[in-house]
Formats: sequence, C-alpha cells, structure tokens
Amino acid sequence: MGRIANLGWTVHGLVLVPSDFYLSGPEKDGLRGQHFPSSDTTMVAAEQWVTAAGADVYENRLNATREVDPVALPNCHLIKGIETGSEDIDILPNGLAFISSGLKYPGLKSFAPDKPGEIFLMDLNEKKPKASELRISRGFDLGSFNPHGISTYIDKDDTVYLFVVNHPHQKSTVELFKFMEDDNSLVHLKTIRHDLLTSVNDVVAVGPDSFYATNDHYFSDFILMFLEMYLGLTWSNVVYYSPKEVKEVAAGFYSANGINISPDKKYIYIADILDHNVHVMEKHADWNLTHVKTLQLDTLADNLSVDPDTGDIWTGCHPNGMKLFYDDPDNPPASEVLRIQNILAEQPTVTRVYAENGSVLQGTSVATVYDGKLLIGTVFHRALYCEL
Repeated sequence: MGRIANLGWTVHGLVLVPSDFYLSGPEKDGLRGQHFPSSDTTMVAAEQWVTAAGADVYENRLNATREVDPVALPNCHLIKGIETGSEDIDILPNGLAFISSGLKYPGLKSFAPDKPGEIFLMDLNEKKPKASELRISRGFDLGSFNPHGISTYIDKDDTVYLFVVNHPHQKSTVELFKFMEDDNSLVHLKTIRHDLLTSVNDVVAVGPDSFYATNDHYFSDFILMFLEMYLGLTWSNVVYYSPKEVKEVAAGFYSANGINISPDKKYIYIADILDHNVHVMEKHADWNLTHVKTLQLDTLADNLSVDPDTGDIWTGCHPNGMKLFYDDPDNPPASEVLRIQNILAEQPTVTRVYAENGSVLQGTSVATVYDGKLLIGTVFHRALYCEL
C-alpha cells in the first residue's frame, strides 16, 4: 500500500479473490466467484470450506453410510483361542496357516491393550484344525510385539521365512523369522528398519530377505495420520526393500494397505483401502512397478490373498469403515469377504462370498483359502473357519 501511495495513486478500495492466495486447486474451486474485503475473511472462508469438504471426503472414504446385506455360509465356526484379532493370515502350500494376532493400531479398539501380540499356527489338513501359539526364540522383545501384516517365503532349500510387520512403541519395523516345523517355533533372524518404512501396513516377500511393503500413511504421528485421512491426501506409497537397495516403487495412494503377488510372479496387487479399489501393477526386473489397471469396489478392501491354484484374489473388507473408529457395542463394524476372479480381464468377476453385520465377526481384514477351506480374520476381534 505504501508503494502505491508513493506513486500518487488514490486507493478507493481493495477486493481480494481466491487467486490472490496460496490455496489448493480444490479450495480455489470451492471459493470461486466469491470476493472478500480482507485477507482475514478470505482465510476464514477457506478454513470453513476445508472443514466442510474434509468432512465429506472423510465420510465418503470411510463409506460412512453403507450397511451390508447379509450373505451366509453354512459350515462355519469361530476359531477357539483367537480372541484379540487375526489381522493377517498366510497359508503355506502344505496347508499350514500363520495368523497374526493382537494388533494395537492408533484409533482402533483392542480387547487386550496390555497383552503382547502373537503368531498362531493352524494345520488345515487336520479334520478339526486348532490354532496354537508359536513359540518365538529368546532374544526377541516379546513385550513390545505388535504384529500387523505378514508374508511367507519358501527358499530353494525349503527353508520357510516369515516376514512380520511390527509396531513396537508405535514405530514400524519388519521382523524376519525362520519357521522351525519340527517344534512349531519361530527363530528371530533380524529386525529391519529404514527411513522409507515409516508406517508399514503389509508386506509381500519376494526373496529370503527382500519384500514390497505398503506405507498406509505418510505420517506416523496419530494426529497427523488422522488429518492426512480427513483431508484425503494421496501421500501413501509402496516401497521395495532388499539389503542392497531400498526405493519407492509406487505412490499416490490414499492409503495403500494389503499387498500380494500373482502366482506367476508378474504382477503385484495393492489394495487402496480408502479409495475402495485394487491396483494391478506390473513387476519389472529392476523391481520397479508400473500401473496396469485399477478395479473399483464399493467397500474398503483390506488384506489381499491369492489362491495359488486359480489366481483368484480373496479380500477381507470393511463395508463401513466409520464403525471401526467408533466403539459402539450396539452398532459394531460389519464383515465382508470378496472373491475377485480374472482381475486382468476387461470385466473381472467380483463375488460377495460372506457378509454379516458384526454379530459374529467385527472388522474383517483378511480372507484366504486352502483346499475348500476358508479362513476369515479380523483387525481386533475373532477368526472364522469355514468349509466351502
């Protein structure tokens, strides 16, 4: 204003428009056509728009108004001994199923907040399979064990490695174990930390010490994570890790969650839980990924499992994600299982195999099959065994 006065000009009024401020594209669109007498009124209007738009985005991303229609399976029962979650499940070709349990995740309830997490094992070849806790070798910090996504890898010498996403003290690590089938135990080999592994949700192993990992948020602080989700920021990514190289290989997700690989090892599947879709990425020799297609869904897909015989993708889903964050015993989070066939086809077949309102299972996060048997896991609740 002083410089204008020095020119001898008389200023009769100053009108500000959204383009005069550093606002995001959506903010400018939301305020377009309006005029404001001062910077303060402009910023107040912008803040009001962000609050309203953020609420809409937040509710849409969480499917806040959706109710699920029930789809029953006749031969199912709850798995005894699993009471505090079965967030992820991975089954070996011989029918041994690993189950991660006891996840404590920011903003979500826990039925045993002070109890360390566990890894269970089930032999699906048994007539009546039971879940038993795997013993973990000495030297590993069991007190802070907080397991999330898991993945197995069988080496050329038939050694079985188990990769476990862990959140000790709300940090992110990947724990590498060797499975000892003789005494049903896990030998801890090493803890993997890296600056690019900031908020890890799931992993898919591609070697005895290498994997792809999803970061479901850019931030690791709970308040900032919530703000990131509330504003609909697409800052989530996928990282490739090996001892020789660590790099980002895919980005631009609202919240990259479950990840898995096709039976022929050519494609990587990634669930963006807040964008209600599954991405198909081509895997290259240098481990980089390129986008092939996106399958849009009407639900929040969590972990992804791949049938090694058919290539079908099975996913545990959250029909209404809002219910996960509100501890209402009269309105619990529902459960849903989808089967995706021929995902590379122009029109894949998506079948709702199981769905219910939370009276049996709350917050389904994974579904996986073996020899006509279906295991359904949850973020913090129980687990279901079904015979198809």
